Amino acid sequence: MFRTCKDCGAEFVFSVSEQEFYAEKGFTNEPGRCPSCRAARKQQTRGNGGYQRQERQMYPAVCASCGVDTMVPFQPSGDKPVYCRDCFTPRSRY
Repeated sequence: MFRTCKDCGAEFVFSVSEQEFYAEKGFTNEPGRCPSCRAARKQQTRGNGGYQRQERQMYPAVCASCGVDTMVPFQPSGDKPVYCRDCFTPRSRY
């Protein structure tokens, strides 16, 4: 079966053995990329663990325990104490 690569536009063969492999694994989607584009994409994603993660927005805060300036991944509202990493870690084990 011939397929057209959605990345480079080249035609490639989706062979009987590949079709059997896909069926054996329970894959329901046929490949949309040629073998070389699949390999290139796999190589790209391998460097970052297979997914892309957005940078977290960090907010300034003052630790309620030791008073050090710190950065936290949420907007402090002021109604609950905020701790630096060193002070938070021992509290989070319980």
